[in-house]
Amino acid sequence: MSLMADMNPAEIRQLIRRKKWVKPTSGLASGFVQANLAILPKELAFEFLLFCQRNPKPCPLIDVTEPGSFIPTLSAPNADIRTDLPKYRVYRNGVLTEERTDIFDFWNNEMVAFLLGCSFTFEEKLLDNGVPVRHMEEDCNAPMYITNIPCQKAGRFEGPTVVSMRPMPPKDAIRAVQITSRFPSVHGAPIHLGDPEQIGIRDINQPDFGDSVTIKEGEIPVFWACGVTPQAVAMHVKPDMMITHAPGHMFLTDLTNESLSIM
Repeated sequence: MSLMADMNPAEIRQLIRRKKWVKPTSGLASGFVQANLAILPKELAFEFLLFCQRNPKPCPLIDVTEPGSFIPTLSAPNADIRTDLPKYRVYRNGVLTEERTDIFDFWNNEMVAFLLGCSFTFEEKLLDNGVPVRHMEEDCNAPMYITNIPCQKAGRFEGPTVVSMRPMPPKDAIRAVQITSRFPSVHGAPIHLGDPEQIGIRDINQPDFGDSVTIKEGEIPVFWACGVTPQAVAMHVKPDMMITHAPGHMFLTDLTNESLSIM
């Protein structure tokens, strides 16, 4: 993994495009922004854009493609949205129907791709400041949960906020709030600390997405808004088709993490 951390995003995208990396992307291309993906037909694109604007914590916009274009010109002008993620999810009428390693068969001139900020950016900063990240320690995907926190409705798009969770001692949680507040374009500060039941999570050991991680004695769960939220919205709104990244299998941009810092 250390070798992959030192590679640049374009090199890793080539490996992904050739199906040489079909795993989560946490820790890859150190220093560069990774992004969540949501692809919708043009007729729904404006409403989803408005949804992202009204819900910047779970859906912070990084880039939006022109209708029919598979090139994210602002964030990775040499990339191909159809091939450059390790794993995609296809939702039909709100139901997850398949996972696949490319989406050539689904692409047409009506498609619009949205890239949304990802917590992997602030995870790197947590590690740089001595705040451990449990799912990276345990070599698994971050646990993610559907909450009872509603998103702000926009057109046909509405649904619950999804959060990712990282357990840590209270002193580290305070530091984590300070660090992640600098990165509003990748979810920013946590939206909840402590009791998971207050945000509708009944069993912290049974995440809706990702993997369960160890919570040690004396630690508290810390919850950030998560870019998997559009997948929960898809299940709620049931558009004819929506394509997303598989949780943890992100798009690597050419943007640096520091370019998104507000300080």
